[in-house]
Amino acid sequence: MTPSPAPIVVTGVRRSFGHVHAVRDVTLEARPGAVTGLVGPNGSGKTTLLLMLASLLAPDAGSIRIGGIDPVEDPAGVRAILGWMPDALGAWPSLSARETIVMTGRLYGLDAAQAAAGAARLLDEVGLRELADAPARVLSRGQKQRLGLARALVHDPRVLLLDEPASGLDPQARIDLRVLLRRLAAEGRTILISSHILSELEEVVDDAVFLVQGETISPDRVAAAANRQRTWRIRLADREAPAAAPAVAQALGLDAALIPVDRRDLLVAFASDADAAAALAALVAAGLPVAEFGAATGILEHTFLDLEGGAS
Repeated sequence: MTPSPAPIVVTGVRRSFGHVHAVRDVTLEARPGAVTGLVGPNGSGKTTLLLMLASLLAPDAGSIRIGGIDPVEDPAGVRAILGWMPDALGAWPSLSARETIVMTGRLYGLDAAQAAAGAARLLDEVGLRELADAPARVLSRGQKQRLGLARALVHDPRVLLLDEPASGLDPQARIDLRVLLRRLAAEGRTILISSHILSELEEVVDDAVFLVQGETISPDRVAAAANRQRTWRIRLADREAPAAAPAVAQALGLDAALIPVDRRDLLVAFASDADAAAALAALVAAGLPVAEFGAATGILEHTFLDLEGGAS
């Protein structure tokens, strides 16, 4: 049996605005049951790409399929299976949170009872039950983000496009968002999420697509960047970082004068995770009380910084 295509398939897409080439050459797939992160610096084309996927912009070249549907030829068909959460809510300021969700449901063709029931459920899911009848204009940035997510989910879409969903959320709300996204993915939905908060993406994504200057980076180049030398933080429980440097250096065969100190931690670079694991074993074998030993950056941030720096 031929496998079904991924719910999001983008091939050779380009989009310009006059002389500004926002998206130069993007090819990607996002699979069902997974959260795919869209990673790139400001101006890399992430939002322009999401707008094209959401059927709000037409590409100049290339092809897009959402659940097998071309968003240019059949935008209504795409919107029926797609939930879109833009970076800015664009809510109706005089409507309450409940009314906003009900109105959105009605626009998607739900009857009054379905829209009301859906609004009650979603207000609970996104943590807005206490503000259900507050007008949207009084909501904070983070609360508007939650309302935007509820609107995106109102018609039970199979595919979700989320642009900076964690922006403005407090720490507990970010945790709640991660839990919700993992549950939605476990239900078989396809989720494509763009965020500048790479530590948040690190904890929720299954796959990542990197955009630099409007182009997707090849898997081989991404793998090379991810596997390049990475810095780790080391802290001993019984002494300050400057005093720990000689003992750590001796255990690892390094020059203590060349080990940088960052507040409480020593910074040591390793060529691979295997080398880092061997270093930890050496520290323990030397009888040193290791209180912290971890990568200074997550793999997404490490890869992003390497790619943005132009490494090939």
